[in-house]
Amino acid sequence: MSSQTPALRLEGIVKTFPGVRALDNVSFDVMPGEVHALMGENGAGKSTLMKVLGGIYQPDEGRIVVNEQPVVMTSPLQAKSKGIMFIHQELSLAEELSVAENIYLGELPKKSFGRVDWQKLYSETNEILGRLKVGFDAKTKVGDLSIANQQMVEIARALTVEAKAVIFDEPTASLTDAEKVVLFDVIGDLKTHGVGIIYISHRMEEIFRITDRISVLRDGQYRGTLETPETDEEEVTQLMIGRKLDLSRNVSHHELGDVALEVRGLECGKLFHNVSFSVCRGEVVGFYGLVGAGRTEIAETLFGLRDPTAGQILLDGQETTIHSPADAIEKGISLVPEDRKGQGLVLGMNCRDNMTLPQVNDLKAGPFVAEGAEIAIFDQYRDRLDIRTPGWKQLVGNLSGGNQQKIVIGKWLSMHPNILIVDEPTRGIDVGSKSEIHNLIRELASQGYAVIVISSEMPEVLHVSDRIIAMFNGEIIRTFTSDEVTEDNLIQAISGIIPEKVA
Repeated sequence: MSSQTPALRLEGIVKTFPGVRALDNVSFDVMPGEVHALMGENGAGKSTLMKVLGGIYQPDEGRIVVNEQPVVMTSPLQAKSKGIMFIHQELSLAEELSVAENIYLGELPKKSFGRVDWQKLYSETNEILGRLKVGFDAKTKVGDLSIANQQMVEIARALTVEAKAVIFDEPTASLTDAEKVVLFDVIGDLKTHGVGIIYISHRMEEIFRITDRISVLRDGQYRGTLETPETDEEEVTQLMIGRKLDLSRNVSHHELGDVALEVRGLECGKLFHNVSFSVCRGEVVGFYGLVGAGRTEIAETLFGLRDPTAGQILLDGQETTIHSPADAIEKGISLVPEDRKGQGLVLGMNCRDNMTLPQVNDLKAGPFVAEGAEIAIFDQYRDRLDIRTPGWKQLVGNLSGGNQQKIVIGKWLSMHPNILIVDEPTRGIDVGSKSEIHNLIRELASQGYAVIVISSEMPEVLHVSDRIIAMFNGEIIRTFTSDEVTEDNLIQAISGIIPEKVA
């Protein structure tokens, strides 16, 4: 690889925003036929570097070189003309248009008098979709597709040009395991055609599966490049965050308090049935299972977003009914939702207003909201949760994923709940911020909170939970203590295999 000319090279890139040096003399290259991972914590500068490459930002210093020719990128369209393609994590599709129109948007094939050549458009699109092995065709309306299939449409865009380099930004975030295999096959195909791949992901297993090299940014600075076959997760993590992580299981045996929440025979239509469990003060109960097992639906029912069709909910031993989130909040239940951007935050509002939104009516001084009280709440939880932001006026949409998640957690902690439900607490968050969130969950339990954690990541539930509830097809299959759980029996349980059947 060292004898080749890089397909793409960035040299000494500097980018400064008011009060922040986002990129500080960063250099990076990708070779033809290479998959080069770009890693770092949320806020390390990865997105800013890619936006410089894509012409969205102009660098204050440094240059971009494509095939040994310096270029100035002034727009994404110009980047595409140079053979630089982006597969964005955030979808940028026109849902009312067809798949073909989205893939060739702005570059529709034309016949005489400027008429669209629909036959050619659909033919070329279906050829690309065939390479991706998807179950839809060129004429399908994008709005009718699942999020995962919409992601595949984004990927299809990269196959429309003779790309020199393709940047994948968290491409598997919305994909099933089967779709991931197809994606990795596409990346392998691009490699064999000499295309350089820049792969941005927090998922270590993917990084070690498909990449050749790993480059790391930390605090806007380049920290080094490692050959993937010659390194391991611990070395990469230490380069990313400057310290080692505690990846051990939870083995705490602290004294638990009284039962804060008990659920008996709870059901909600066909979503889940005969669900019974309890959570004590000072305890973290993890829910683990496959997508569709009913975990999130249980959380939504406890928070009043769904009405149960049967069963009982008891708080401190007293049966209660919860008809709405307002009911749940009043009774001391808070929910950090799975989709923090869509359900947990208002991205166009500042940090202070997001954090105090559920209690704004309680902070009024006459007809106006008491700004001083709002700022005091924000300052308290910014310090307590180590939220990294220049100040309360910063828009939440500008924060890293880890800090956004801390804003959501802080919002509900400021309501002083008895029971905190956290659904997918570290989805889309880097390994360093994950560790901080995990430590926070354990700390909240030690302070007497009853905590429910719903996660699709086995290491996460093993690390934070005192007990783990395994679910399959809307049922609780088995409950494990931290002492008795193993990876094998946990996987068997979420696959619907109970011990009697194993025996």
